[in-house]
Amino acid sequence: MPATPQRRRTVRRLTIGAAVLAAAGLTATALPAGADTGHAARAGRTVDVQLLSFNDFHGNLEPPQGSSGTVEEVLPDGSKKSVAAGGAEYLAQSLRTARKGHPYSVTAAAGDLVGASPLLSGLFHDEPTIEAMNKLGLDVTSVGNHEFDEGRAELTRLQKGGCHPKDGCYEKGKKFRGAGFPYLTANVTDEKSGKPLLKPYTVWKHKGVKIGFIGVTLEGTPDIVNADGVKGLKFHDEVETINKYAKVLNKQGVKSIVALIHEGGLPASTSYNYKCDSPGPGDGISGPITDIAKHVTPKVDALVTGHTHQAYSCTIPDPSGRPRTVTSAASYGKLYTDTTLTYDRRTRDIVRTTVKAPHAANHVVDRTQPKAADMTSLITRWNKLAAPVAGRPVGHISADIAGRGANAPESPLGDVISDAQLEATKADGKGGAQLALMNPGGVRSDLAFKASGSEGDGVVTYGEAFTVQPFTNMMNVVDLTGAQLLTGLQQQVSGPNEASPKILQVSEGLTYTLDMTKSGAARVVKDSVKLDGAALDPAKTYRVAMNEFLAGGGDGFAAFKDGKNKYVGPSDLDAFTTYLTAHSSADKPLTPPKADRITVVK
Repeated sequence: MPATPQRRRTVRRLTIGAAVLAAAGLTATALPAGADTGHAARAGRTVDVQLLSFNDFHGNLEPPQGSSGTVEEVLPDGSKKSVAAGGAEYLAQSLRTARKGHPYSVTAAAGDLVGASPLLSGLFHDEPTIEAMNKLGLDVTSVGNHEFDEGRAELTRLQKGGCHPKDGCYEKGKKFRGAGFPYLTANVTDEKSGKPLLKPYTVWKHKGVKIGFIGVTLEGTPDIVNADGVKGLKFHDEVETINKYAKVLNKQGVKSIVALIHEGGLPASTSYNYKCDSPGPGDGISGPITDIAKHVTPKVDALVTGHTHQAYSCTIPDPSGRPRTVTSAASYGKLYTDTTLTYDRRTRDIVRTTVKAPHAANHVVDRTQPKAADMTSLITRWNKLAAPVAGRPVGHISADIAGRGANAPESPLGDVISDAQLEATKADGKGGAQLALMNPGGVRSDLAFKASGSEGDGVVTYGEAFTVQPFTNMMNVVDLTGAQLLTGLQQQVSGPNEASPKILQVSEGLTYTLDMTKSGAARVVKDSVKLDGAALDPAKTYRVAMNEFLAGGGDGFAAFKDGKNKYVGPSDLDAFTTYLTAHSSADKPLTPPKADRITVVK
């Protein structure tokens, strides 16, 4: 019997499908009559794409010091252990090992690759980190807030290349080539033109597979960087921006989309392998990313996030109710995330069912594996250039002094830094400060007793001090009334900081009680605030030292913008190193403070 028109169309579709599969190196499996041909056909036309991702590298080419260089792992018996992790030599090796056996593999990041970097990268305006990212095979990244630390012109230079406008080229005969991967700035536009600062999205292509990437930073970036860094720029809502460009990509025929978002969440556990989908999808995570994930269009298939320096691999339902992966790989290159995206060649979309999201898991970048030789060469080369500055001893310590790795609102290193800032600005003619306040986000590391090089245990080098205080913010001393100072203290735990408090580090002499059983501004017990034993007087004027970031209202401390009679002192780094030199020696090393200036009620 001759074939009917319908039968001819069916045969033609099958013939074309077989040709497409053959061209892709795939085969269709013969099925018995009555089999589920839809499921089997889909299996034959799909290909697994490996998405490797990380975030918040912050120029940590060498393994981070102290607790900043460890991750916590939950063992099968429920106990926990600390694992040393991170460093470009190991991150590169981990990624290269993970790619083996995966012909479709793309590597992406979610911002803050640079900024707040250790001296090895920061001294050279993070050119070494961009070079390392090129070598390890990064394909795309979003910007983060720290990409704006040195302003839009410097970010553009990191993307496009060229020697630094002031410092020039660092190596004779070598010109900085810039990033070999796109920095995406979908929600960052020029105030005058309205156009994105850099590319808003990019499409990764490999053997017929197309995956779109949209990159955004947190809308609140202007609140957490110096004003000069974002001058002339507007930062837009993350969800609205992602949804806008998802439509643009769909119109171009790109149906598979990943959002790179420099905003994150707070998992219920600090262990990298914590199951944050317990007891239900997304139940173990809170914070800004949860609301973002619930409103980003279902056109987006996975969210790679950052900013909070936390580790999680969660499933949060999209607006249509389908599960969708939301991941973050802690910070400093200590972890990477491996996500499997199943790409359907016919629909050109990622396969997501109503009950299953793409599989994703975090993996430790452990230091027991071999080092990537090209990264070792890169680090050696830049260390040679940095050696005259980095290796200079600036102080001595008797034990680890916890800063970034402290597990309490007040850290011992935070006390040291605020004391250093007070000492640098308290003299008449140098500001006349009576107290100093330090933002916790500006304390970037611990001071480790164990030597990082050949300097010897307990010796603090300039490079190690730079890692702790890498921003080189200038110290400001301003007049604040007692009422304004109290308002500033209350802003640590209220307004934009209520959900995730930012507890200021305070100099010796300032004491108060923080009652975390209360809510909002009431958490700061008014009558407990004292300076040198005397109650804070709302009507009295005090001279308060802080870095220029805080003085400009950064981190949600709007009260400090009202400070009067500003005096500009030395940089925070100079204050820190001068203090370490003056208060320690090989015979009398500095001991960790007790960190007992803030009484916390839980």
